Amino acid sequence: MDISLTSLAVGLLLLLIPLFFLWKLRTGLVRATLVAAARMILQLFLISIYLRYLFEWDLPWLNTLWVIIMALIATHTTGQRTGLRSSVVAVPSFVGFLISALVVGFFFLCFVLRLDNPFAARYFIPIMGILMGNMLGVNVLTLSTFYSGIRREQATYYYLLGNGATRFEAWLPFMREAVIKSFTPCIANMAVMGIVALPGTMIGQILGGSSPDVAVKYQMMIVVITMASSMLSLILSLWLSTRRAFDAFGRLGEVEK
Repeated sequence: MDISLTSLAVGLLLLLIPLFFLWKLRTGLVRATLVAAARMILQLFLISIYLRYLFEWDLPWLNTLWVIIMALIATHTTGQRTGLRSSVVAVPSFVGFLISALVVGFFFLCFVLRLDNPFAARYFIPIMGILMGNMLGVNVLTLSTFYSGIRREQATYYYLLGNGATRFEAWLPFMREAVIKSFTPCIANMAVMGIVALPGTMIGQILGGSSPDVAVKYQMMIVVITMASSMLSLILSLWLSTRRAFDAFGRLGEVEK
């Protein structure tokens, strides 16, 4: 069932509820919310137009180029949200996003969906998009927690190094904290999925006409591939960034902007 533009406009009126309370509580977030909503609407309409042509042309090189652009945008967003220098996180994040999305995405497209053409725009671009969207939040939280933790506990970190620990052994407590903090929400959401929350992908498929059992199977796989790609991405990004953030003696350089 399609949603008409009139119905969409009516639905958007629901934003008045959070806007009212943001204004009433004097949070200062009304303007930011309106700007974010306007950007969302504009960006989604533009992407719908672009994807329509992308699906019609269905050119493997163009689809791959779009995925690379998504990885570049995700990398830029990571730098902004973490507050870390581009020299530290740019290349590691880009490699982490792109490699993880391609490895896990192609596994799903080739061995689970068993597509003859895994580059088909209708499958390739949405899968890569949902993977990168989930990787972004996890990477930002992991990198921020890891480097802020070492900055905050420098004495502990250098104590470990001074007592014979390897760099990895000294990093390990901070890596563990970062991974726990970034993955705990993912695990919690997975544990209550289907009971407390009905995920958007599953609901979208059902509303689009798919049977519940098909929607459930797709949702299971979406959860699995997003968790797998997020873990692979954060490990790659974290490992590669440490090679730029620390010197040969394990001393942390200037990583913040």
